[in-house]
Amino acid sequence: MNLTKHVAVIVAVSALAMSVSREAIPCTVITVGKEASTDGSVITSHTVDDHRLNSDVRIVPRKTHPKGAMFQCSRRENDDSGPMQRYRRVPTGKIPQVRVTYGYLASRYPPMNEHQLAIGESTFSGRKSMVSEAGLLDCETTQELMLQRAKTAREAIRIGGALIEKYGWIDGGESLTIVDPEEAWLMEIIGPGKGKVGAIWVARRIPDDHVSVVANASRIGALDLTDEQNTMASANVKEVAVALKFWDPESGRPFAFNEAYNPGGRMKPSSTRREWRIYDRLAPSLKLDPRTNHLPFSIKPDKKVAVEQIMDLFRDTYEGTEFDMTAQLTVTDEKTGKTIKSPLANPFMPYDANKLHRINGGWGWRGERTIARWYTMYSVITQSRSWLPDPIGGVAWFSYDNNAMTTWVPFYMGITDLPRDYKTDARETGFSRKSAWWAFNRVSTIASQRWGDMRKDVKAVRYRLQQQLLAEAKSTDGRALKIYKQDSKSARRFLTETVRRQCAKVVNAYWALGDRLWNKYDELW
Repeated sequence: MNLTKHVAVIVAVSALAMSVSREAIPCTVITVGKEASTDGSVITSHTVDDHRLNSDVRIVPRKTHPKGAMFQCSRRENDDSGPMQRYRRVPTGKIPQVRVTYGYLASRYPPMNEHQLAIGESTFSGRKSMVSEAGLLDCETTQELMLQRAKTAREAIRIGGALIEKYGWIDGGESLTIVDPEEAWLMEIIGPGKGKVGAIWVARRIPDDHVSVVANASRIGALDLTDEQNTMASANVKEVAVALKFWDPESGRPFAFNEAYNPGGRMKPSSTRREWRIYDRLAPSLKLDPRTNHLPFSIKPDKKVAVEQIMDLFRDTYEGTEFDMTAQLTVTDEKTGKTIKSPLANPFMPYDANKLHRINGGWGWRGERTIARWYTMYSVITQSRSWLPDPIGGVAWFSYDNNAMTTWVPFYMGITDLPRDYKTDARETGFSRKSAWWAFNRVSTIASQRWGDMRKDVKAVRYRLQQQLLAEAKSTDGRALKIYKQDSKSARRFLTETVRRQCAKVVNAYWALGDRLWNKYDELW
């Protein structure tokens, strides 16, 4: 196939695929216990894989509310009224607000608060029959309430569980990783059934020396509900399963949350393959089967895990494995006559193009998909560090768009503001240099058209920036701590200005990279 025509086909199909709406948000979450990380931090994360979500991120400060104050609950709905497909938040009702709410970093799925409590999210949907429209709380709202009201992971689970039981869960099945500087937990939630108000949920502690992965399938199976140190659950978790014949206590099989409420979740390659890939890279000694649908809840890594390894895992595209989605896209070299991998081959082709080129895959929920995705809106990797004061110890490494082509910037929980272009929603503006997200998305979109060549240009910039930020973080920690001991407000100002400068440096580099890609490859289009 002529390469120029080849590009035209991929670009045309990309435009078609990007116009298709997805019902659920397929995200990947990696969580690391304090004894499994290189520095003793508890780590969780979240790749928010849906371009319809808003890109703006901001700091919400601690607040004291007047007596009788109410909290406005809302839910996500499709909205095509703006320049691009997006979601809007629609009010569902109000609940009483607490007297004091904690400060937190607010993105669409808020990831962390001022006490280093952090939350990651991955949808598993579960049984459609369990979805209810009768309550008030969806996943995003529940995360916000947890971060506003809790200091620790256990407290967040208890508070969140009580709220969704009382006011009603109106979302599909969701997995929430909830961590603090000491512990890591996985909480899974399903609705109470059509027309009912309430929720069914369970939470399991992740061992301190383990890593756990969630990739859009329920991960909590059989567990000991009497082990209060490592398990929490709603009182109805077994009762409903028995009543609806999801589990028969006379069968001799132990009760397993995922088998009862997400019975098909373990059968999706799009989920189990991501779990396998991450576990296999962190613990190759286990020799896990890439085709199994029964992977461990968590694993002990062969070596302790650093933040930069999580970044690298999120960039993974299965390249070099039998699941490499680019391997079948080949062309004939005009000079040698040999068949070679096309420079256009890339793991970020839309699913229709995969079928066009006979590459294994389909929609992400049913077929193959890589960990890095072209439709990622943003990603967060959090560190909760017990040996540092909360404003310095809590840090959320934040990035925009496709993880294989992006750079994470550390947002310390002590900062008081973010740059204007990070607070400007790309879904509201359409393409605009006033929104930081577009700097990254433009690079990703251009590079995906000739990924085999352009990835090298992107990696050179991405690697340099990321290494600088990782190295600078160590000195920032030390300097901020020294200032903090003298004056906490001065430390916050230092952290805020540091993050502002780093954001500007990275965004400007990506705008320049996008220009360079257009110019360098102009004759090859």
